[in-house]
Amino acid sequence: MKSLKRLLLPSIATAAFLAAGAVSRADTLNLVLDAPYQLTTGSNTVTFDVTIYNTGAADTIYLDGDSFNIDSPLTLDDSGFFDNAPTSLGPSDSSSDFELFTVTVPDGTPTGLYTGSFEILGGGPSDDNVIGVADFDVQVTPEPTSLLLLLTGLAGLAVMRLRGRFTGNLCSKER
Repeated sequence: MKSLKRLLLPSIATAAFLAAGAVSRADTLNLVLDAPYQLTTGSNTVTFDVTIYNTGAADTIYLDGDSFNIDSPLTLDDSGFFDNAPTSLGPSDSSSDFELFTVTVPDGTPTGLYTGSFEILGGGPSDDNVIGVADFDVQVTPEPTSLLLLLTGLAGLAVMRLRGRFTGNLCSKER
C-alpha cells in the first residue's frame, strides 16, 4: 500500500505539470480581424485581413499551420496565411496587418448569414496546438438581376411618357 502511495504522488505531480504546460500554450495569440463581419452578394470573394498579437507567452510562439470551419456552400482559401503570416512571434510581439484568408461565395448561394472559425496551430517549432482563434461572418444579400433592372427602367420610361401625355393634354385645353 505504501509503495502505491509513493508511485501515485509523483504520477499526479507529473500529470499536473504536463497539464499546466498545455494550458499555458492555449490561446496565446490574439487574432484581430479588420472586418470580422462582411456583407456581399453571390458570386463574390471577400478578403479577411488580420493583425496577430502574442499576448500570453513568455517564449517565442511558432505559427505552424491552420485549421478552419465554414458554413457550406462557402469555401475558404487559406493561402494568405501561408504566404503572409510570420513564422513566429516573440513575447509581446505583433505582426503587421496582412491578408489571412479569402472566402468565396458561389453563384446561386441563398441569402443569409454564414459563419466560420479560423484557428492558428503551433506553439513550439513542430507543435499543432490551437494557439489562436478568430470567428467571422459573411452575410450574403440578394443580387439584383439584369431583368429586374430592365423592368425598373422600362417602368420609369412609361411613367415619364404618361406624365408627358397628361401635361400635353392640359396645355392643349388651355389654348
